[in-house]
Amino acid sequence: MADPARIVDVAVGLILRGDGSLLLGDRPLDKPWPGWWELPGGKIEPGETVMQALARELDEELGIRVTEATPWVTYVHAYPHTTVRLAFCRVTAWEGEPSGLEGQHLSWLTPDAAMATQKLLPAALPPLRWMQMPDRYAVSAIGSPDGLPAFLQRLERALAGGLRLVQLREPGWPDGPGADSLHQALRQVLARCRAAGARLLVNSVHPSEWWGEADGVQLRAADAAVLAARPALAAPGALVGVSAHDAAQLASASRLGADFAVLGPVAATPSHPGQPGMGWERFAELNRQAGLPVFAIGGQSPDTEQAARTHGAHGIAGIRGLV
Repeated sequence: MADPARIVDVAVGLILRGDGSLLLGDRPLDKPWPGWWELPGGKIEPGETVMQALARELDEELGIRVTEATPWVTYVHAYPHTTVRLAFCRVTAWEGEPSGLEGQHLSWLTPDAAMATQKLLPAALPPLRWMQMPDRYAVSAIGSPDGLPAFLQRLERALAGGLRLVQLREPGWPDGPGADSLHQALRQVLARCRAAGARLLVNSVHPSEWWGEADGVQLRAADAAVLAARPALAAPGALVGVSAHDAAQLASASRLGADFAVLGPVAATPSHPGQPGMGWERFAELNRQAGLPVFAIGGQSPDTEQAARTHGAHGIAGIRGLV
């Protein structure tokens, strides 16, 4: 583990255009890794906040004035010569036209094209991969076979509206004769997700054989804690999410190599009776330690999406607010 005193803190901007492309520049010849492509940004000076450093660096490096930016993922990467703690931020509005004020070449690329770029700085790969993950994550609450038709109708509307990530989580599904009806429900939900180009994860309360049948697994915090490495899943490119409520559980998600975590509840919800929400400030504090994208859950809906982004969330997850 790197000595915290020797870690260099850096603010990095994902400068995003409305067409989904982002800005990359190649490194000047007088710096380490010359000619390699990277996301713009630079070292956080003593006394600066992340956002202050980001604004200064993008002004000095590109000649733009940031007008809208939100924190996102803080990620530690070890290079042979140094270890950097990268505070990635999403920049969605600015004044001026970016230009290479340090002699660097600039290019607007989609995340896919950027990941295929030769000589891409290794620390840029994780955020480019994370960017391709949807920012709304719906969790099922079907309840029983009787509730399936209405749920499928709501799901179809949500998928038509752009929902692209869904979790099947039905711990209260009735046992007894016909208990295999939940497996049948999984297949019906999966068919609708696949038809819409969405991905379906299965909560780890359900049989592991189902995880590979779908597009991955959402691990309960207790299940993630006992796994030593990312679970082997049958489906190529399967996703692994981890449910978390505190710093230790987020650390389990990071050690596991999960693709994302779901953190909450941010606000009190009917699904956690008597449990107060952690609030946005605590969410933001924990999110800064996560090292991977984090969805906010607990009282979330499209109305809270901007607040979630302001506090560093990748997006929102919800049981009632999204389907």
